[in-house]
Amino acid sequence: MENTQKIADLLFPHIQKTPADFEAMYPPRNLPEGARVTRFAPSPTGYLHVGGLFGALTDYMVARLSNGVTYLRIEDTDKKREIEDGVSAILEGFQTFGIAFDEGVTGFGTESGAYGPYTQSKRVELYQTIAKDLVVRGLAYPCFCTADELAALRDKQEKDGALIRGYFGKYAKCRDLTDAEIEENIKCGKPYVLRFRSDGDENKRIMVEDMVRGKIEMPENIIDEVLLKSDGVPTYHFAHVCDDHFMRTTHIIRGEEWIPSTAKHIALFKACGFRVPKYAHTPQVLKIDEQDGTKRKLSKRKDPEAAVSYFAENGYPKEALLEYLMTLLNSNFEDWRRANPEADIFTFPFNLKKMSASGALFDMAKLRDISKTVISKMIAEEVYTRALAWAEEYDAVYAEILKTNREKAVGMLSLDRGGKKPRKDIAAFSEVKGYFSYMYPELYQKDYTLPENIAKADAAKILKDYASVYSASDDKDAWFEKIKALCAPNGFTPNVKEYKANPEAFKGHVGDVSTVIRIAVTGRQNTPDLCTILQLLGEETVQARLADAAAFYQA
Repeated sequence: MENTQKIADLLFPHIQKTPADFEAMYPPRNLPEGARVTRFAPSPTGYLHVGGLFGALTDYMVARLSNGVTYLRIEDTDKKREIEDGVSAILEGFQTFGIAFDEGVTGFGTESGAYGPYTQSKRVELYQTIAKDLVVRGLAYPCFCTADELAALRDKQEKDGALIRGYFGKYAKCRDLTDAEIEENIKCGKPYVLRFRSDGDENKRIMVEDMVRGKIEMPENIIDEVLLKSDGVPTYHFAHVCDDHFMRTTHIIRGEEWIPSTAKHIALFKACGFRVPKYAHTPQVLKIDEQDGTKRKLSKRKDPEAAVSYFAENGYPKEALLEYLMTLLNSNFEDWRRANPEADIFTFPFNLKKMSASGALFDMAKLRDISKTVISKMIAEEVYTRALAWAEEYDAVYAEILKTNREKAVGMLSLDRGGKKPRKDIAAFSEVKGYFSYMYPELYQKDYTLPENIAKADAAKILKDYASVYSASDDKDAWFEKIKALCAPNGFTPNVKEYKANPEAFKGHVGDVSTVIRIAVTGRQNTPDLCTILQLLGEETVQARLADAAAFYQA
């Protein structure tokens, strides 16, 4: 192109603003020295992925701990992949798990902040203004190649044995069109894209200082990347460069799959005259494949736990998922947590340099252990409130049971709660229903399976004897004395040590006697404190269940 201004005006007759206008519109942020500005920038193509929450949590921690800003930008330039109201699905995931952005998209068609719009499809004028400036400066040009011509180009590169594939150098057919040729093509209505005119050298390499991985060396970009598609909408590569500059992003934190594009993005930042932000490429969230034992990326298609909504639907507390993700973000988090057991998770001194460069392995068993600990520290009232909130959304029948029997529910949730070593049996609020199903006639299921060392006849005799002395008013001491008193007449010993010293002399010990009663009234061999369970069930229910079990063992 000889007269670049003329071509720019021909391509963008409607663009009257200049880059300086947008520099004035989006001035540098007034933030403390060292403050970091980060962004989470998903496409509205579906639910919030656990990997997305992992990345957003990284953005959030980096900004928060530096007194900076983190914002939510929606990258919706690829309309083919977008789903209807995909933004709401993303926002719902963040709201459920307590990630609050300082700026950005806040809902369907709503946003907050001085650097918007935060939705890319609403920023086309900005992109085209920067694109026009690139044309004026000879750094961009229109490409009129058809799909067939591009396919032929790829075939030629394959035949030539080209080590690099793409639109560049001698393969860039439209790179050196004359002004007359460009004008004629436009006059004829030929569709075109706008390409970057790269000045990269395939024999040169650049060094990138990655805040997670250290120094990364890669070839210079030589590809004449598409900046604007034929409809005037930018590609991801160009849009994010413009947005990160004018939203004044200081740190681009993104998945490691973007490492190969980094040289391209740096070249675009420099060509536009923008300062290059710091880069941090985080590891992918992986899991062990159950079929072959290999590591693979957590998959939307194969793994239900890949969706953040899975954890909400199954009643996992938000604190547990965030706590678990923090163990993946920094290897020293668990040591910090042990030293600061009650500290707010967001006060953890997160450091990008302490992230693992290899994949973050998602371990559902470990998440469940963390979740059990989180729930075990809650008071009964909180567990009740949150279990009820879960049930009202996902299990209406159980919600009614909880509301109808509130006092009983709080009582059962108080079982073995508190103290230095609370029980850790519940990993999710959805599990409360099954864990305490024996408390409600509507949910109770009989299971009279005895341990191998206890005969049915002995079980029947123990239950009849206990039924004759049971009282709902017994405290724990009185209750246990009655259990011990049942031992000798039935061939058991009230002393566990005595049984272990001479097991042949007894049918069992006091623990076996209480197990028989436990099975009869709960259908379980292991429960929280049995005395309290009996009190909560009430005398009528307990006597009926004792009688039913005794009859079963006598049959």
